[in-house]
Amino acid sequence: MPLVDIELIEGVFDDAQKQKMIRDVTEAMVGIEGEAMRGVTWVRVQEIASGEWAIGGKPLTAADVKAHQSELT
Repeated sequence: MPLVDIELIEGVFDDAQKQKMIRDVTEAMVGIEGEAMRGVTWVRVQEIASGEWAIGGKPLTAADVKAHQSELT
């Protein structure tokens, strides 16, 4: 039984996006191991409070991530 953890900064993704992540990760496992994996694939979305995640010693906030997302589009 696979357990997949997805860790996100709180406030970056909405509920619909998180549900899509869960569905898509499940589909990826089914695509690799077959339909029997669907019922035993666990996916957990865990949100870390904004500012409690850091890269290179610098805290990263939801606003930082959203600003970066807008730069990419």
